Amino acid sequence: MSRRPALRGAALVAAALVLSSCGSDDGSGSASGGEGPAGSPSEAFPVTVETAFGEVTVEEEPTRVVALGWSDAETALALGVQPVGASDWLAVGGDGLGDWVEESYDEEPEILGTLELSYEAVAALEPDLILDTRSPATQERYDLLSEIAPTIAQPEGVNPYETTWQQQLEMVGQALGRSDRAEELRAEVEQAFADAAAAHPEFEGTEVAVGAYSSEGYGAYVRGDARVAFMEDLGFVNKPEIEEQETERFFVPVSEEQLSLLDAELTVVFPIFVEASEFTSSPVWQGLASVRENRAVVLDDPTMLNAFSSASVPGLRYALDTTVPLFADALGNSS
Repeated sequence: MSRRPALRGAALVAAALVLSSCGSDDGSGSASGGEGPAGSPSEAFPVTVETAFGEVTVEEEPTRVVALGWSDAETALALGVQPVGASDWLAVGGDGLGDWVEESYDEEPEILGTLELSYEAVAALEPDLILDTRSPATQERYDLLSEIAPTIAQPEGVNPYETTWQQQLEMVGQALGRSDRAEELRAEVEQAFADAAAAHPEFEGTEVAVGAYSSEGYGAYVRGDARVAFMEDLGFVNKPEIEEQETERFFVPVSEEQLSLLDAELTVVFPIFVEASEFTSSPVWQGLASVRENRAVVLDDPTMLNAFSSASVPGLRYALDTTVPLFADALGNSS
């Protein structure tokens, strides 16, 4: 999700995604979170999880979990499980957790790669479960990981990086034997969205454009991306002209000549690995009607931006608390 987990190598994908980069041997890392509300998680096993690469059976409660997908570690932590290895897609550093995550590790995990993943490093952690629910999702990656341990990839029919937070929560909950807790968390977050939407009826049906600016230029997000889903869950409608752009990804490049694509009733844009001033000082940006009329929100606070992009239970909660007032203020400026 990073101080940032889209457009060259890890930076390109991170830009697209944000436009959208040591456990103990006795296994206490995964078990230290305690039991779920329905009793011991071990009673749920064996469990079988449906993935894009087929059924994956987890025979018994995992004690050494490696969380490689975008927000997989945050999701496991929210369910009371501490991974022994994790990938820091948002480049927050340290233990890979953003400031929006209230849970913490008893012992920091081994931080592993994202796009340039060392399978040897993963294997060295001796995992009994690998979470990779939101990732590049290639057959090769899955095959290599599944040789190490049972691997939970994205759901069937879901493109790389497009696993929703609900799907991620459900699959991780199943794999960890904590489906009841996962359902509780889902209900809590969905209620939080419903409450925010009810408090701001002006959001309903309002056209929004969500974009980003990186060293590669501008981009706009389309349906299927977590940021667009966030806005839609509040009642906004993603700008149809953006949706009409041909793309096989969750974002479309936008040249300066096309920048009017980002002009909407509400425009939400954020910087990726650059300073916001690199585009906010541009005459082209300042020429957008939404900018002139103060209906544009620039998410330049790293914690807020990364929470908005994380698509995790703690990230969504934090983003609702911090971004919704900005969106309401911007729309209030247009009335």
